[in-house]
Amino acid sequence: MFKIIRAEREHLEDVAPLFDAYRVFYEQESDQVKALEFLTERFLNDESVIFMAYDNDKAVGFTQLYTTFSSVSLKTAYILNDLFVNPEYRKKGVGEALLLQAQKLCGEKKFKGISLETAHDNPAQRLYEKLGWEKDSGYFHYFWTSKQVTN
Repeated sequence: MFKIIRAEREHLEDVAPLFDAYRVFYEQESDQVKALEFLTERFLNDESVIFMAYDNDKAVGFTQLYTTFSSVSLKTAYILNDLFVNPEYRKKGVGEALLLQAQKLCGEKKFKGISLETAHDNPAQRLYEKLGWEKDSGYFHYFWTSKQVTN
């Protein structure tokens, strides 16, 4: 059976390979050193919350939340930016447990809610909807890429 924990500094080395695999899934080049550096910076600057799923001592999944704000509602919210489960642990309740833990934290903090975006063909949509997430069809999503940013 697996357990869900909130990551502390000492867990970042466990989550880095999963974070790297998540990035590779989204067609980025593998770089576990940079993955660990990125996660460490987020942690040290208190910029994200990471929940991890463990099967005994093996890290098998994670989700990462970033804080954002709604000017219209004058409330704080989370963005669920990353969710990844090791392929051999998928369809075993790991993703659901991670999402439920994120929802629990959001409720405890009395935040407005949690947003996420996903690909049109992501099969996890069924899980999101099962757990009460609603597809937003009233807004378009735009993104501007700075030409000043380099990899």
